[in-house]
Amino acid sequence: MAEQVKKPLKITETVLRDAHQSLIATRMSTEQMLPIVDKMDKVGYYAVECWGGATFDASLRFLKEDPWERLRKLRDGFKNTKLQMLFRGQNILGYNHYADDVVEYFVQKSIANGIDIIRIFDCFNDLRNLQTAVKAANKEKGHVQIALSYTLGDAYTLEYWTDMAKKIEEMGADSLCIKDMAGLLVPYEATKLVKALKAGTKLPIEMHTHYTSGVASMTYLKSVEAGADIIDTAMSPFAMGTSQPATEVMVETFRGTEYDTGLDQNLLAEIADYFRPMQEDALKTGLLNPKVMGVNIKTLLYQVPGGMLSNLVSQLKEAHAEDKYYQVLEEIPRVRKDFGEPPLVTPSSQIVGTQAVLNVLQGERYKMVTKESKKVLSGEFGETVKPFNKEVQKKCIGDVKPITCRPADLIKPQLAEYEKEIAQWKQQDEDVLSYALFPQVATEFFKYRQAQQEKVDVTAADTTNKAYPV
Repeated sequence: MAEQVKKPLKITETVLRDAHQSLIATRMSTEQMLPIVDKMDKVGYYAVECWGGATFDASLRFLKEDPWERLRKLRDGFKNTKLQMLFRGQNILGYNHYADDVVEYFVQKSIANGIDIIRIFDCFNDLRNLQTAVKAANKEKGHVQIALSYTLGDAYTLEYWTDMAKKIEEMGADSLCIKDMAGLLVPYEATKLVKALKAGTKLPIEMHTHYTSGVASMTYLKSVEAGADIIDTAMSPFAMGTSQPATEVMVETFRGTEYDTGLDQNLLAEIADYFRPMQEDALKTGLLNPKVMGVNIKTLLYQVPGGMLSNLVSQLKEAHAEDKYYQVLEEIPRVRKDFGEPPLVTPSSQIVGTQAVLNVLQGERYKMVTKESKKVLSGEFGETVKPFNKEVQKKCIGDVKPITCRPADLIKPQLAEYEKEIAQWKQQDEDVLSYALFPQVATEFFKYRQAQQEKVDVTAADTTNKAYPV
């Protein structure tokens, strides 16, 4: 009998990025992360996802931290482990498209400050919006992982995914990720998808999902058996719910099989013990809402990611219209269809969700249209897999001629202008990039940083410069 060939499964740990982004609104601070880095570095993870996504915005806006400084400190601590970030293509880490010179410089500085793997995605899966970031990461010798935003709909056939995988390989990707942000990929569909991708591409395949609909661990099991090489998991105190399956559970699942990860449960238990009080505190303060820890099978009915659900609830609460919740959930798939059936992931999820809320509250569809909805229907975010609803497009943008080129082709270089605007606050090259993405938030942070430095200077002067009475 032929001996089984070992094919150890690789694990990417998300506790320092997607896990706390999904459960506690990205509020874990650098100070909370650093004491456990040494132990995490000994685990033998394939990578630790610790930067990008919403961490950049949240660091500046809520934690009054420099995200670049966080990255440098994490890089110093992780001596043996690759660091990974999430990058939204031409949106970088912001919510608009930026000029190519900003995208290129951001990629360059991310890798220079310590990122090894850049996971790049586009909310429409429009590959034109990934070109600049992919070329820049290849040039800087970073590992380029292109993520396809997984979704359901007539257009999203196995042929669609395998065709996309081939194009991604040709673009210069080093690996491919299936990014299932809403937990829509069910176990047996995962088997079909991974087998088809494995047959159609030579790229290593990483699976990323969220526990929102309750099937994620089973989806990982079937994906790995079908040939997936890497899975994204989170340490148990910040796992499940709208986060990823638990690292320790998946390690135990494959122990003793050909996919055995070889990771040490005792070491993982020590790391979990470190994060547990953090989870308990978040529950006490209300930062972690027990609602996001449950299973929500409606995700599969309406295709709404967990973060988008909580967003909808707060929008309806503000409008004193919580009784309209189910009407909005039913309106979301209709708006999505009008908008060309895009995957629902930042920023398309927020745009579709907000428009659905307005349609219901106004009592008439598209009576009131957000400027973001107009941008989508004008082609400013790129091309969707299906055409827009022509009547809706006409009602929302009138005679505006939609663009058909790559949106960033219409954006002039921006860096030089940003450099001028930021001159008085600049303390490091990277400051211009913080400002480019979040001008107001970054300026507030720069003022705060300066005030803190002045306080330190005054304290130092007080201790060394005592005035003696004459």
